[in-house]
Amino acid sequence: MGEYAVQRPLQRPPVHPGEILREDVLPSLGLSVSETARRLGVSRQQLHRILAGTHPVTTEMALRIGKFSGNGPGLWLRMQQAYDLWHTEHRIQEELAHIETVVRTS
Repeated sequence: MGEYAVQRPLQRPPVHPGEILREDVLPSLGLSVSETARRLGVSRQQLHRILAGTHPVTTEMALRIGKFSGNGPGLWLRMQQAYDLWHTEHRIQEELAHIETVVRTS
């Protein structure tokens, strides 16, 4: 899996890493959710929550998915971070607008 730089600001939300796992990774490997959960050492329900985008990819899960898919945990953590940052930024944008940026003068 290749990576590319995303220029901000994104106008649309980043894809949840669970969606990438569900739509791209598992079909290309020809594995079921049950078999994938078994190989990851997690419950089927826990994996389903990630695939549905209702649960974040934690550092532990990123380690498991990264080992499983062979691309390491960093990619999965960066995808989750981009997803979280975009949604949080849009949720609190009005509050952020009232925060003054401090500029240090020497």
